[in-house]
Amino acid sequence: MDIAAERLKRKREIALGYRIFASLRWGDLGDGHITASDPELTDHIWLLKYPFGFERATIDDLVLVGPDGSVVEGPANGEINTTAYYIHHPIHEARSDVVGVAHTHTPWGTPFAATGRPIVPITQEACSFHDRWALFDDDEVQILGRSSGERIASALGDSTVGILRNHGLISTGPSVGEAVSAFVTLERVTEALMKAPDATPISDEAARTARDDLEAMRAFAVSFEFLVSRHIGDPSIVG
Repeated sequence: MDIAAERLKRKREIALGYRIFASLRWGDLGDGHITASDPELTDHIWLLKYPFGFERATIDDLVLVGPDGSVVEGPANGEINTTAYYIHHPIHEARSDVVGVAHTHTPWGTPFAATGRPIVPITQEACSFHDRWALFDDDEVQILGRSSGERIASALGDSTVGILRNHGLISTGPSVGEAVSAFVTLERVTEALMKAPDATPISDEAARTARDDLEAMRAFAVSFEFLVSRHIGDPSIVG
């Protein structure tokens, strides 16, 4: 692995992910975070400095956060949203397969999380998460320390996405782009579940078949490219 090239790729995808969220009108109140583990300092994570508008994110606005939550690299005024560290770092720490983690508060995901309902495969997109989702069944919505994040990581296990009850959605991925794409897809899934609560579920067998086929097609990686094209245009805008 070319460490420098991989680090740059991850940072670009973080900045693009924040801009995609902004384009979707998410994070207007600064409520959200996208992180990536560093390919060399694997117990460190990259994220956007805080406070800073998602729509302006570039790679120069990212900071590197150490395992103790301190900023070790980035712009001089590079403070962070500590909640991002509390939630995301324990997930990165627990999951060597995870490069990217994404979370923000969304119009459908947040109210869906308040219901405590499961992710039922009622659409093609929902099949992506068949047996790949988890529920953090706790009303601790104000994340005040790493211990909370550790409980979230434990509840998430090896799942791709999680529902934080009364809080919102969270996603992971083997790349930042895939974590962002999984998050956008999950928001669409929760919208369908909220709009059609009595829908007929897809059978387990059909849902597994669809999930495995989507995984084989690397659907989340491809979808991220579509998201960049649709919402950003020229990806070089982030540096």
